[in-house]
Amino acid sequence: MPTQAFAETLQHRIDRLTPHFTINRPDAEGRVPVVLMMHGCGGQRPFMNEMAEIAVSAGAAAVQIDSYAPRRISRASAIASVCTGARLHGRERAGDLYATFAWAKTQNWIDPNRIIVLGWSHGGWTIMDALALRSGGEMQRATGLTELPDEPLEGIAGALIVYPYTGIGTYVGRRDWRLAPRSIAIVAQYDYIVGSTYAALERQRARGAPLDIQVFENTTHAFEDPSAEDPRVRYNPSAVAREQAMLREMIEAF
Repeated sequence: MPTQAFAETLQHRIDRLTPHFTINRPDAEGRVPVVLMMHGCGGQRPFMNEMAEIAVSAGAAAVQIDSYAPRRISRASAIASVCTGARLHGRERAGDLYATFAWAKTQNWIDPNRIIVLGWSHGGWTIMDALALRSGGEMQRATGLTELPDEPLEGIAGALIVYPYTGIGTYVGRRDWRLAPRSIAIVAQYDYIVGSTYAALERQRARGAPLDIQVFENTTHAFEDPSAEDPRVRYNPSAVAREQAMLREMIEAF
């Protein structure tokens, strides 16, 4: 278990995060579904803007959650520390997701019962650990947040989890989820960054999670990123189109 996160109230976390949200909204009246987007360990990338546009075209709002700006973590620092597991494990970052849920429920343009979460790599790890933490003291210790509700993810309708990290330090496949949102996990066939994830995801599904595991053939980690600096990454436009279609279908299903 990582060292306990620095303690702060739920409202304090909201106040630190919201100035760094990137929000896209459809031109629609009344409440709309929302997609809460969590970046990977390298931080926000341009392809996330394309996914936000897909969400809007399907009638949902998109909120990109920047977990690094409030913590003053640069991309170089993130690659050196977060991507190596030295800081900000998924269960700690789960507090950002809990805080964003609490914020979303105060917005008169968001349908609080149609909240979809979308996370890439470290963001996917964060989502799954956020579903696995036990309410009460464990949540508070892991996230550093006080004044959490008993169920901070109430209203979650779906989860799209893309090439998540599932190894040492995660709860994936080791605990039941408190909630059972309709979920899709995308596994990259040639993922040499987080390694093989299928078995851990399969164990999570065996625990009762409604998890549809989709293996994307001939893809690498971060297949959406044409400007990735890592030689283990290859851009795959057909896989990008498939991922975008999955997000659209999930939104339209609610």
